[in-house]
Amino acid sequence: MREMGLAFNRYFERWMFVIIPGSLVLGFLFASQLNPFIQAVPYLFAYVTLTMAIGCGLGQLREVLRRPGIMGLTFVIAHVVSPLVAYGIGSFVFGAESPYVVGLVLFTIIPIGVSTVLWVGMSGGSVPLMLAMVVLDSALSPLVVPAGIHLFFDSAVDVQAGPLIVDLLIIIVLPTIIGVALHQFSRGRIQGVVQPFTAPVSKFCFVAVVSLNASAIAPHLNQLKEDMLLLVPLVIVLVGLCYAFGYIGTAQLHNREQQVTVSYATGMRNISLGIVLALGYFSPLAAVPVVLSILIQQPLATVHHYVLQKLNKNKAGETAMPHVR
Repeated sequence: MREMGLAFNRYFERWMFVIIPGSLVLGFLFASQLNPFIQAVPYLFAYVTLTMAIGCGLGQLREVLRRPGIMGLTFVIAHVVSPLVAYGIGSFVFGAESPYVVGLVLFTIIPIGVSTVLWVGMSGGSVPLMLAMVVLDSALSPLVVPAGIHLFFDSAVDVQAGPLIVDLLIIIVLPTIIGVALHQFSRGRIQGVVQPFTAPVSKFCFVAVVSLNASAIAPHLNQLKEDMLLLVPLVIVLVGLCYAFGYIGTAQLHNREQQVTVSYATGMRNISLGIVLALGYFSPLAAVPVVLSILIQQPLATVHHYVLQKLNKNKAGETAMPHVR
């Protein structure tokens, strides 16, 4: 049974480029059947977070907090550089007054997505660093999101902190505390024992989250009919740039683990929150880029994972290659 679990993990990671887009398609096709289960998404996320946190001890988290510079750099790339680029590209294509520009900027100022934890874990990044950044970024979002919208569009957005904090506690804080506590009490031995069983279940949870999110936005697909030829390439470029900014922006650190972590942090956002804000506070057209981004960020995360693995193999090969005069 243990070997089956580990083999499933390897199989999932190898075929992720098919599984994730397939999960999106299933979510659209079976939206009416999946809609009743959308409320389970926070709990599925919580389980994914728990399985990641089991591998983290207090010592690792303390080490992360001793290096605030990397977190600050991540937030600057994610919430300053990326929004400026989104606003510039959107304004050039559609004009500064277009609701599509609001949606593009909104994508870049919403907090880091929880699913980054899973991708970072699979790609060899720092899970403790990613957890710390997700927690901090989510906690700051009631300030960051309204300030960003006000700065770019001179209009305030009333983001209610209460529900956001509750979701944050359920999805991130409590699972992290439980996972770290289990790690500490077992002196780090628990991960090796439970991973063959918990990791495959977390992969199923991740697939379920992608499908359920797709089913949640299926009713809004009619908004995607207009301006599709311009919006789709634009959103693909923007999401791709967000991944690239994180990777390139940390190249000077010469630390692959941090590069992997920051590139996912700057590339993946909490789309569920983005859709709620777009539909609740702006024109429905502002939600279109946010809806498109959920279709794009997971497949691009798969591509990014593949590219990272190739880059790692190439670097390993160069290191192992003997120097020939």
